[in-house]
Amino acid sequence: RRRRVCVCVYIGVDRGSAEVYLRHRTSRGQRLLSQNSCQVQLPQHFFKSTKSLKNYKSKRLKMSLTNKNVVFVAGLGGIGLDTSRELVKRDLKNLVILDRIDNPAAIAELKAVNPKVTVTFYTYDVTVPVAETTKLLKTIFAQIKTIDVLINGAGILDDHQIERTIAVNYTGLVNTITAILDFWDKRKGGPGGIICNIGSVTGFNAIYQVPVYSGSKAAVVNFTSSLAKLAPITGVTAYTVNPGITKTTLVHKFNSWLDVEPRVAEKLLEHPTQTSQQCAENFVKAIELNKNGAIWKLDLGTLEPITWTKHWDSGI
Repeated sequence: RRRRVCVCVYIGVDRGSAEVYLRHRTSRGQRLLSQNSCQVQLPQHFFKSTKSLKNYKSKRLKMSLTNKNVVFVAGLGGIGLDTSRELVKRDLKNLVILDRIDNPAAIAELKAVNPKVTVTFYTYDVTVPVAETTKLLKTIFAQIKTIDVLINGAGILDDHQIERTIAVNYTGLVNTITAILDFWDKRKGGPGGIICNIGSVTGFNAIYQVPVYSGSKAAVVNFTSSLAKLAPITGVTAYTVNPGITKTTLVHKFNSWLDVEPRVAEKLLEHPTQTSQQCAENFVKAIELNKNGAIWKLDLGTLEPITWTKHWDSGI
């Protein structure tokens, strides 16, 4: 018996959106086989304007944070706290903040911003051994069952503290991710997950008077790019958000390496900066865009993807 397959495309032109239905016609009538089961490249003339086409593409690619569980390491810092405020506005299910110092007033404020979101705090120092981080994550998983997004935001800027800068900015980030892979790695039966690492524009082009800090942030960018390429193996995607000079306590006063420039902080702030609120808004936009391997630059109130130039390839 011959069977015919009819594809019906319904276009919501006014909304700049589309729904695709595959219907199977048989002698017994029409049966819905699947909804949104294939991707269709829609010609631009289907939309009333270029703007509606862009809106359609944006909506299809954007990840909704509604009902997601987010763990935010250092979510009470300058950029971190403003980003936490933006996150709770997205109707998360849970926001779990891990930070070295408790701030009950800030936690209470976040709960007040959106009472529907459960905000919890755990004391956490990223320089602890991996085993301790794994133990803490086990407690969190037992409490909220799943973690959708991990944000790593711990960082210090003080090139007098060489070992601590590397321990906090890079080693701690690597160890935290290593620990959560015990729960996320699909090779171990895990569900996968999303990692958002906070780097810095100094990871692209150093502030040469603070080479230790800049080098640690370059390491974060490189490590995260490797994580993104490992996603087919682990099921875990990753990207970096890299703020430019932002008005926070981090940049008000800091030390250059070997005191090569005693006025480094003062000179830096003579140049255009952005507010932590501007940075936070673009931070959350980058999370919603959810692009594996992306290197986002958050500078002067803008969000821009960086194209990394390949100069060498291992070939493996």
